[in-house]
Amino acid sequence: MRLSTEIIKDNLIIRLEGELDHHTSEEVRRKIDSEYYNNNLLNMVLDLGGLNFMDSSGIGLIMGRYKNCKEQGGKLSIVNINSKVERILEMSGLMKIVNIYITVEEALKS
Repeated sequence: MRLSTEIIKDNLIIRLEGELDHHTSEEVRRKIDSEYYNNNLLNMVLDLGGLNFMDSSGIGLIMGRYKNCKEQGGKLSIVNINSKVERILEMSGLMKIVNIYITVEEALKS
């Protein structure tokens, strides 16, 4: 699992590559939360284009970040979803509550 972040105004952009599963989700959660809270940010944009696998731990990670953003008065957006991950997000119900966009730029404009 590779994770990279970028801060644009009050937005934390998170790019994930590889597998988001029970082996990697806790470390990813710690890194995201640390960056988000230490920089007093409002929104998160998850770029999932590089994910080739995600299990229920990944769903939990996304739900937790959604909750964190909501508590801060911000929003969580997901961009660049491949078909495998999209199916998992649809089955979990996340597609109904999280903002979905094609690109990071689109998410930042909303």
